Amino acid sequence: MINPQELAKHYRRFRVTERILLTGHSHQAWPDVAFEAQQQAWLDTAEHVDDVWDLAFQKAKEVRRGFARLLDDTPERIALAQNTHEVVVRFLSALPLRNRPQLVTTDGEFHTIRRQLDRLAEEGIEVIKVPAMPAATLAERLAITIDDRTAAVLVSAVLYSNAYIVPNLRAVQEACERVGADLVVDAYHALNVVPFSLSEHGLQRAYVVGGGYKYCQLGPGNAFLRFPEHCDLRPVVTGWFSEFADLSRAPRSGSVAYGPGPARFAGATYDFTSHYRAAAVFKFFEEQKLTSQRLRELSQHQLEILSGQTRNDAIGGFLAVPATRAAKIQKALRKQNIWTDYRGDTLRLGPAPYVSDEQLSEAAETLDALLKRNP
Repeated sequence: MINPQELAKHYRRFRVTERILLTGHSHQAWPDVAFEAQQQAWLDTAEHVDDVWDLAFQKAKEVRRGFARLLDDTPERIALAQNTHEVVVRFLSALPLRNRPQLVTTDGEFHTIRRQLDRLAEEGIEVIKVPAMPAATLAERLAITIDDRTAAVLVSAVLYSNAYIVPNLRAVQEACERVGADLVVDAYHALNVVPFSLSEHGLQRAYVVGGGYKYCQLGPGNAFLRFPEHCDLRPVVTGWFSEFADLSRAPRSGSVAYGPGPARFAGATYDFTSHYRAAAVFKFFEEQKLTSQRLRELSQHQLEILSGQTRNDAIGGFLAVPATRAAKIQKALRKQNIWTDYRGDTLRLGPAPYVSDEQLSEAAETLDALLKRNP
């Protein structure tokens, strides 16, 4: 198993041994190599000026390879963006909503999808929200909701509010294929803590969104859309980077053309510093042999310590603790140098691979005492 105490030596700038960071489901610490890479982005820009984009595009290729490894897929089907909202909007803009004015989702989606679909509903798009719980039957309940008016289904692989894994998403994919709809899987809370092989899950024809701010330790500015082979969507929201490789030619008359592969979903000028950072962190994970399988094993061990219960294969990488005074408890924990967060009446504890068993035991004991004082 991964040795958190040894690994913690690579996270000195985040002071992971001086405080108990249980923010792993939201913002994991970055290894020190990320700081060095961020500096290198500045130095390369100073040296190469506008020619730095050649280096930046190489870093982007490395980032695509990193995400592709986590999905058991190919980098040529990974489009990058600064955040998941960018790629979700581009995807939605390509859907035939005039002819198929229905979107199916759940009431447990992260705000990126939830807010955008709520706004589309105000404009007349029919948005059907299927109850996310119980997660064990969510896929089947989504599948029977899909019909020939459905343009797309948007659902999480792991629910962001309570960490429950949504099994059998293959059933949703098969239902989509029967009526010609598309499936978007939000894998943000699965990547790098719950193994998520597209081939094993039967999701080769699905679109997948996710990013590196959480379990991947890449920091902000590192999101992606994975698109299936033979994708021919034409996003209405499209940037000039989609034709970046063809700028020497005059724009074609007639319909707007799209670049090959990931360029189909490209935006415009972006801050490539995040890709320097991400490429370095992906390399670090490979060197440390921090595979999704090993990280999952460690995560479940850590959750056992935090919960005081045996392993629960139905949840992802964090513990959701019901607490009527979650905000008060979160503040009390912070005073004792234990960093957590909360949503409503739920306290969330997210371990990470650099958090030791001793730190977890201390956090569990402190939390237990607080809950007894604040029932």
